[in-house]
Amino acid sequence: MTLCALALVAATLVALSMGVQPQASESTGFFFTLRGSLIEAGPMSAAVNVLGLLVTGGIMLALNKVFSYVRAVTHLFVSLFFLLQVANPSGLVAFNAGTLLSLVTALAIMPLFASYQDRHSQRSIFLIFALAATGSMFHYGFLVLIPAFLLGFLNMGVLNLKGLLAMLFGLVTPFWIALGLGITQPASFTLPHIDGIWTQAGTLHTNLLLLLSVLTALAGILLAVMNLMTIMNYRRQTRVYNAFFVFMLAVVVIALCIDYSDVAVYLPLLNLMVAIQLAHAHTLRTTIPHRYVFLLLLIAGCMAFFAANLMAP
Repeated sequence: MTLCALALVAATLVALSMGVQPQASESTGFFFTLRGSLIEAGPMSAAVNVLGLLVTGGIMLALNKVFSYVRAVTHLFVSLFFLLQVANPSGLVAFNAGTLLSLVTALAIMPLFASYQDRHSQRSIFLIFALAATGSMFHYGFLVLIPAFLLGFLNMGVLNLKGLLAMLFGLVTPFWIALGLGITQPASFTLPHIDGIWTQAGTLHTNLLLLLSVLTALAGILLAVMNLMTIMNYRRQTRVYNAFFVFMLAVVVIALCIDYSDVAVYLPLLNLMVAIQLAHAHTLRTTIPHRYVFLLLLIAGCMAFFAANLMAP
């Protein structure tokens, strides 16, 4: 994990030195806009971005020590998350909505998992959906949190009438506050647009990013299906935790297909979900000889994408 974290920092420095630009994002939120970098592109923005990715990995590692969703004692899923991020250098050179989305998701998992079979989890429900609603005012990418966490709370067995009311109040309150305080106006409201993956074609860099997204999504889906039969034999609480990661993976893949112009926003969260499935696949199959060969091929593939993106016009 330490080596992969160092590789993430080194890849960022190389990308900055070669003048890699952050992936442009033309999408807005319901009232505001988060285009491109959240901090003006430069060394400071890149440093904050890398710190956000490292903190996200640290949170996921701490969560696994508490909730044991990956049952083996391993740091592999964090290592793979850093490694998958290296494959897209344009996502490393500036602090962006994708890093923020993955960080918010990691933070929100703690109250979600802690609410397991707790009928008095209304505060957690309110908080998570209020965060999702607040984020969606700035960028539509935060909408992926709503269906994933809704299914997550349903699976936790806590979404009773009070929970549903807490969810509705959480979704409404940020808009109520923003409009009530005059921070924004109803006339500024804009609906999400659809720019599907099927419309994408163009430069070599665009095609490489498209290929990377498709391969990562397909790998995540395949691994989730492969892991499912084994995970179904776990105790119920662990199954419920892992079901959330499958829900989030499915929602992010769907979001990528219908809103591919914001691929830079969804890719870090997709990488995080796929890294967890990769860790399961590796730790559940300890009897397979030479299983490390797959990880070596994955490292080589990520390095190849990194180099190709640096050379692409």
